[in-house]
Amino acid sequence: MLQKGKFILALLLSVVLLSACNGYEHETIPNVKVNFTIYPDSPNYANLNFIGGHEYVTGGVQGIIIYRVDQYTFVAYDRACPYDWEEHDSWLWVDNSGILITDSLCGSVFNILDGSVIKGPSKYNLKFYKTMYDGRRLRVYN
Repeated sequence: MLQKGKFILALLLSVVLLSACNGYEHETIPNVKVNFTIYPDSPNYANLNFIGGHEYVTGGVQGIIIYRVDQYTFVAYDRACPYDWEEHDSWLWVDNSGILITDSLCGSVFNILDGSVIKGPSKYNLKFYKTMYDGRRLRVYN
């Protein structure tokens, strides 16, 4: 009986761990594999050298916005708008304030700190990617 209980526990743990490794599924934007490393102190990413800076990089569904929140924290969002991501003329841009992300086509506005919707028509938050920063390298992945 004890062996059977250990087996069931191990099976449940495996299922939970495997599902956690796949990241999350966004309500509207498809999942694509993202796993790259950049060096924010590099001249290629000069805008990430300061808090509040952002860069556009390739990857994801329509590119990725990376934003530096503080000395050790970065956020990364797909540039595909949850409302009209299939439209070829739809791109997300950081506006002049540096704290809002706007869709060029539908006009949806999002908070750059957490990806939440500020103004629709989008009803869904931005698709985010995980980030890990060790003080030198920034990994963006899902």
